[in-house]
Amino acid sequence: MDNGQGYVDYYAVLKVNPDCDARILELAYHYFAKMYHPDNLETANADKFNEVLEAYRALRDPEKRAEYDRQHGRNLGKTTYRIPVESDIALDENTALSDAETHLKILLYLYKKRRENAADAGVIGWYVQEMLGCSEDEFQFHVWYLKSKGHVEVTEQGTIAVTVAGVDHVISNSRASAAETLLLRQAAGEN
Repeated sequence: MDNGQGYVDYYAVLKVNPDCDARILELAYHYFAKMYHPDNLETANADKFNEVLEAYRALRDPEKRAEYDRQHGRNLGKTTYRIPVESDIALDENTALSDAETHLKILLYLYKKRRENAADAGVIGWYVQEMLGCSEDEFQFHVWYLKSKGHVEVTEQGTIAVTVAGVDHVISNSRASAAETLLLRQAAGEN
């Protein structure tokens, strides 16, 4: 964890949330190990490969991970946060509105990625999850919804990408927002 070179944030190396489960940790490890493996002609990076390997070895064992989490908390100046599990949280109108905003954030982000690189528009799910700051279950709900609506797809590489229907949805929302802004400006000008 220290290796005499200072603290290394293994969660940052694997680009995962400190609250992630073993499955997400393993997926991240396999993704980055494959990417940085010396045999990968396009993206080989021995130093990064070794960092990924070291991070995974430290975090995959529950006892080592618990010890690392204590050190991680000290280095962040706080204790590691664990999301409380409450089975009786009631959904209300605000939750639905918040979900709608989250869906639009995801689509806008994926739209931007598609515009930047149309041939390789997929984004690793936990990047988006980290950006949103939501739990894995919440994120899976959002992906399920957007996928069911046909707004996102899971690529052959296991990433998520916006679809044509998703792009159309973003454009439609952008037009509606622009029209609403114009109406508000016109109403403010009349007063």
